[in-house]
Amino acid sequence: MKLNTLGIAHKAIAEKVKEGNFCIDATAGRGNDTAFLCSLVGKGGKVIAFDIQQQAVDSTVALLQEKGYEEIAEVHLDSHSNMGNYAQPNSVDCITFNFGYLPGGDHSIFTTPATSIPAIEKGLELLKPGGLMSLCVYYGGDSGFEEKDALMKYFKSIDSKQYTVLITEFANRPNNPPIPVFILKQI
Repeated sequence: MKLNTLGIAHKAIAEKVKEGNFCIDATAGRGNDTAFLCSLVGKGGKVIAFDIQQQAVDSTVALLQEKGYEEIAEVHLDSHSNMGNYAQPNSVDCITFNFGYLPGGDHSIFTTPATSIPAIEKGLELLKPGGLMSLCVYYGGDSGFEEKDALMKYFKSIDSKQYTVLITEFANRPNNPPIPVFILKQI
């Protein structure tokens, strides 16, 4: 396991997601989380991925085809805030988010609190009791700190009777290391 944000997130996800599960990759990007989720849910499971950039959708579809996962996943050119149009409440085992911009893409296009917070709220409704939401918060650089600050404030407002929110951080990494966040829906 890589000791970076994505490696830590994947370890937590792998402990939770099983064969036959239903997962959502809310920010498909280059398709790495989508493919990872497909590897966990197998042919009996389902993964839905979203991205607002055609480049990300194309990249994700190509990776899924390369790995033989095209029968497991569907990829939509749509905002993560619309994921409720694709799944029922209490039906999803795991949802992943990577906030920031598309790696190797246009840095002027990035996630913002205006769609990210409604997407998280919808995702919380979609999660099954016992479900996991993994959120990797990338910030600084071109996308700044606005989304990070809004998300950190929002996370503290989530109902503690229904969800457990874990915010982790790298204390000894330079610059602005991404922040892994995990939300567990109570059973």
